[in-house]
Amino acid sequence: MDNSHPWYRVRRYLHFDPPVGLKSAIKIATNPSKVSRHSFYPLISYHVTSKKLKRNKETGELKPKIKNRPISYAAHMDSHIYSYYAWSLSELYENKLREKGISECVLAFRSLGKSNIDFALDAFNEISTRKNCSAVALDISGFFDNLDHKLLKESWVSLLDKKNLPPDHYSVFKSLTQFSTVDKEILYKKLNISPNNPKKDRYRICEPQIFRDVVRANGMVNKHSIRKGIPQGTPISALLSNIYMIDFDVWANEEVKKVGGRYFRYCDDMLFILPRIHKNRVEGLVREHIRDLLIDINVDKTEIRDFRLIDGVVTADKPLQYLGFTFDGQRILIRSAALARYSEKMKRGVRLAKATMRKRNRLRVERGEAPKKLFRNKVYEQYSHLGKRNFIRYGLRSAEIMNSKAMKKQLKPLWERLIKEIET
Repeated sequence: MDNSHPWYRVRRYLHFDPPVGLKSAIKIATNPSKVSRHSFYPLISYHVTSKKLKRNKETGELKPKIKNRPISYAAHMDSHIYSYYAWSLSELYENKLREKGISECVLAFRSLGKSNIDFALDAFNEISTRKNCSAVALDISGFFDNLDHKLLKESWVSLLDKKNLPPDHYSVFKSLTQFSTVDKEILYKKLNISPNNPKKDRYRICEPQIFRDVVRANGMVNKHSIRKGIPQGTPISALLSNIYMIDFDVWANEEVKKVGGRYFRYCDDMLFILPRIHKNRVEGLVREHIRDLLIDINVDKTEIRDFRLIDGVVTADKPLQYLGFTFDGQRILIRSAALARYSEKMKRGVRLAKATMRKRNRLRVERGEAPKKLFRNKVYEQYSHLGKRNFIRYGLRSAEIMNSKAMKKQLKPLWERLIKEIET
């Protein structure tokens, strides 16, 4: 990132246009006239399949649920334009939050120097300080997929304090509401691009002529035709989701302050901490008011937890789940579903490593070479405290920040499970 141009960063992935240097990015992205006439390329999309474990509320049993998450990414120049407009809009947005007194309410997608660990701890500390209170946790259904285009435009115009979107802003808005996608797998297959080594002998996916004659001509461009939803993953999408919610955030904060409570929102996760007597009324008001934004609350993920001071100890009727952690008034733990996902991922990873080892050893034996043992260092790097960036390191960092001995105890058996999986 260039300090004098904080919106710019080097991007080297493969797309329909070549990577763009700083001078070229400045020339286009900072020129309203050029942006207003800019032709945005389709996003390239693919799906990441993940297995989530969902707990049955009646039996408590964890059951696997397959989830396909769409990932889309913009062309190089398009991304620089989005980054520049996100940077310029974010200052206006931060000013608006300060003006409305909600800077401490909106947590996600802002440069606050904090992570979800810190935000969860702040909420749990608020509960501990109050001792007797309720926590109402609500989740917005399909957040990015359901942002209404008309309301988004109105929020954008309001932030700029204009009557209409200027031509350059409208160009960016239109590219995000009338966006198109091209499926990555189909695209690579059609253009004979290796999915394992796509950059071989190329610095862009194809020239403009090939894009027109092959990609577009063969119906590979899929247009988003409904009047709601913006793509996740562009440099401006997260900020726009916050801008969309400004009026609601102001209302929610004022409503909960009337009864002596606090309001937090992390993307589509909302948390209200307030006196127990007001919990049901506030939940009902929120559920009703948020429909004005043409979005709704996911009933299955709603949690209402009561905390009481009993014999000098803060106790919950049920542990509260928030931003990947649970809190029962005394102990902060990592969600059991996250631990189960780690265990499944670790087992698959170790089995794959062992299968690869066996395959390579067969080839070594055929060549008259001695077989080798499993290369454990790579496994440790991915699935243990010996790595630098993995689930275990995240858990240990969380335990340290939250001063949770219970969380450290929760993580301790995972090393033994890893060793057992390696040696069996």
